[in-house]
Amino acid sequence: VQLVESGGGLVQAGGSLRLSCAASGGTFSNYAMGWFRHTPQVEREFVAAINWSGGTTDYGDSVKGRFTIFRDNAKNTVYLQMTSLKPEDAAVYYCAALIETGGSTWSLIRNGYEYDYWGQGTQVTVAS
Repeated sequence: VQLVESGGGLVQAGGSLRLSCAASGGTFSNYAMGWFRHTPQVEREFVAAINWSGGTTDYGDSVKGRFTIFRDNAKNTVYLQMTSLKPEDAAVYYCAALIETGGSTWSLIRNGYEYDYWGQGTQVTVAS
């Protein structure tokens, strides 16, 4: 499975940005999808995740209420809608795919080491 992120860029604090992650080479609906971010201070921070159907989501505490993850299985794409952006949201954002093997998968959703595939990342910069 190949994952390609897009939509990063420079935005003013308080602004919004939508990231996309397009998947290819596999059956997209077999995977839960996650977003993580990397900064020099934090190697890998869980941002959000969504199960295969889109019916279940989870968010990191720092983004809850401001970010929304959703997916379109017909387009093999997962999105991260980011609003009320803060300077501390600046990071390289990565999407990742975790194959769903049953009920226990969701317990792993926040652990980046459990994911099977990763994109190359997209930079988000937030100007104060």
